[in-house]
Amino acid sequence: MSLDSEITLNATLEQALEKGIVLYFVTKFSLIDSRWYWLNEEVARSKYRVGLRYYALTRQYHLNHPSFAQSYNSLREALQALGQLRDYPVTVKAELKQDADYIASIRIWLDLTRMPKPFQIEALGSSQWNLRSEKLEWRMKLPVPEQPFDYKDR
Repeated sequence: MSLDSEITLNATLEQALEKGIVLYFVTKFSLIDSRWYWLNEEVARSKYRVGLRYYALTRQYHLNHPSFAQSYNSLREALQALGQLRDYPVTVKAELKQDADYIASIRIWLDLTRMPKPFQIEALGSSQWNLRSEKLEWRMKLPVPEQPFDYKDR
């Protein structure tokens, strides 16, 4: 799965980043089999965490993905790369059916639990630290090779 999104930091988060605080962003995808006769079942999911850090000495921004790291000369470039996930791995938990209707959802948020404790306490009382997207949800059937799935919200 691939994803393009736009991430914008407010002044508080930019200031924290420039002071050396690592900002962790989480992208979570889930695929739900909605069943009229029973509780819904999550058949596939993925959770991907990326850390964004600024190094004042080199004046570079770094994205730390689970398996690799990248450097950028500007915050804009780093945020643009952060919003573009390619070949996003999805774990399948149950058998997927080609003709079934699934509910897919995706959400991106700033993971406050990974921040230093003093910032977590400050974040509790401030909306400036609450950076998250709305949960994007849509119905879909699995794509077939002849008709790949493409979703654009606009």
